[in-house]
Amino acid sequence: MNLNIDKRTVLTLDAGGTNFVFTAIQANQEIVTPVTLPSNAEELSHCINTIEEGFHAVMAQLKQKPIALSFAFPGPSDYRTGVIGKLNNLPAFQGKVPLGPILRNKFNIPVFINNDGDLYAYGEALSGFLPHINKLLNEAGIKKSYGNLIGLTLGTGFGGGIVRNEELLLGDNSMSAEVWLLRNRVNPDTNAEEGISIRAIRRVYAEESGIDPSLVPSPKEIFEIASGELEGNTTAAVTAFHQLGRVLGDVLGNLLTVIDGVAVMGGGLSGAMSLILPAMIEEINSHYVSYAGNNYPRLVQKVYNIDDPKASQEFLKWEEKIIEVPGSDEKISYYVDARIPVGTSIIGTNKAVSLGAYAYALKMLEINKF
Repeated sequence: MNLNIDKRTVLTLDAGGTNFVFTAIQANQEIVTPVTLPSNAEELSHCINTIEEGFHAVMAQLKQKPIALSFAFPGPSDYRTGVIGKLNNLPAFQGKVPLGPILRNKFNIPVFINNDGDLYAYGEALSGFLPHINKLLNEAGIKKSYGNLIGLTLGTGFGGGIVRNEELLLGDNSMSAEVWLLRNRVNPDTNAEEGISIRAIRRVYAEESGIDPSLVPSPKEIFEIASGELEGNTTAAVTAFHQLGRVLGDVLGNLLTVIDGVAVMGGGLSGAMSLILPAMIEEINSHYVSYAGNNYPRLVQKVYNIDDPKASQEFLKWEEKIIEVPGSDEKISYYVDARIPVGTSIIGTNKAVSLGAYAYALKMLEINKF
């Protein structure tokens, strides 16, 4: 698929707990003024009517009929059938709601629903971080490219997605890349989301400061305290982001042992990556100790923080070896070590989700011959 020249239009939705934001994508670009409506998440029929209203408002701005609806929606859900489960942030949905079929019958076009972490990763793989890395390699004269990507979102919760050679890994139960359920490195009795989320930042700041949790400032303010821009407990603020980085590094280290590819982070906390990434990289590039007392690297690959100009330059200084094949005149070239670039989204989380939804719709239309 060449997404940048495809003239078909897909309607998308960013479904938040408070507001729904509707838009339309064509040729990998937003082509309308987005429409924002309150989610009306307390009552099911009102919420579904709001979704229909939002899509109609976007269609009114178009010169041609859209070919599909494609959007992210919270889980647990059976995304293949479009049946939505019981949702915490949208209480109108108490399970067994066939939202996909309802919208398909209403608009008489295909409807594709997926997890926001999956669509985020898909957008980054096709139109964001992955092509950016491959472009850097090409411009540096390095004859290597990446095809696999892990996309992680850090915010109210912790989500993710995995893409392999332009194919989104969904899983047999629509449950692939449920990264929030991995183990918490700092507190192994809890899951990773308890260490990688807005509430984690606020909890650690409260604990380290010895203050009542109700008095804890916002993550943005904690970041500004850590950066010296606001008054507060600087040590506690730095510790909060450092601890999140350790948990994130452990999660990513585990994922990279299975999915050998680039990794990109987005979400509401990605603006604090300057404080998170150093601890994350330190954790990933740490060592295990054998029972014999020997140290060895946690990963075979070395991980580079592309957001750091110095580390990015080092990543691009890749040693190429040329060797002769015995018994022939053939020579082959290869790169000596294994490297993984990681960094923050360059296109933004919301845009990545929208572009992922757009690409997913076109892919599914191609597969199903709609």
